Amino acid sequence: MSLYRFKSRETADLVMLEPQGRRVLEILGKDPDQPGIIVPDQMPGAIAALRAAVAEEEAHQRQQREEAEARGEPSPQFDPVSLRLRTTPFIDMLERCAKARVEVVWGV
Repeated sequence: MSLYRFKSRETADLVMLEPQGRRVLEILGKDPDQPGIIVPDQMPGAIAALRAAVAEEEAHQRQQREEAEARGEPSPQFDPVSLRLRTTPFIDMLERCAKARVEVVWGV
């Protein structure tokens, strides 16, 4: 299985399995098939995009559970490792790098 390794001069490397790393990059509007960079000026927008995606996923799951309950059906099962848990270390990396004014790179 492929990996994404996100690197910066401010933090330790952050490694994600391919499906999760790809999803994060797609949320950020980055091409997951190419090496890339997030510069400090882009980091507040990247953090906001990730937080919005987490909120959207949680609202969608809540709606699915409520609809199933209303129909008297069992609650749907979701990935036990939520997008919130998967993006928290990446958001932390972005916040620290934004404060230090250093970029995050991958695929290099």
